[in-house]
Amino acid sequence: MNILVALDLSEASPIVIGQAKKLAKALSAKIWLLHVVNPDPELVVAPVGFDDATYLQNVGEVRDAIAKEFQNEHRLLQQFSQELRSAGLDCTALLVQGSTTETILKEAAKLSADMVILGSQGKWDLERFFLGSTSEGILHKSPVPVLVVPTHGAT
Repeated sequence: MNILVALDLSEASPIVIGQAKKLAKALSAKIWLLHVVNPDPELVVAPVGFDDATYLQNVGEVRDAIAKEFQNEHRLLQQFSQELRSAGLDCTALLVQGSTTETILKEAAKLSADMVILGSQGKWDLERFFLGSTSEGILHKSPVPVLVVPTHGAT
């Protein structure tokens, strides 16, 4: 059995991983930890009044900051994966760039996931209206069972 665990790498991630760990042990399942990073990290628009040299310097700084963030996310994801492997579980970590909901669904299909596990922060007001909910999108579109772990107050 394959379980895909989608993580946002927030303070709530250990809660989601804890639930995945319990299920994986009970079902002798392989865990795939997935973190999706935002698409188009190179998209930087120069504010009005910036000259070319200033713009290029800012683009370089933004790229460096994004690269550092990706490295930190990769390191944290690998740390979570190593902790699960140390607990005797088969676990692989993936850092994939793309649109969150679509990327999770695509990776679940590619990995032949039998279940998807993700957290929900319980944002049910104006933010959800405008941005939508990743967990809701996965619930509506996933062809496999989805476990949504409540993480209220953990972030």
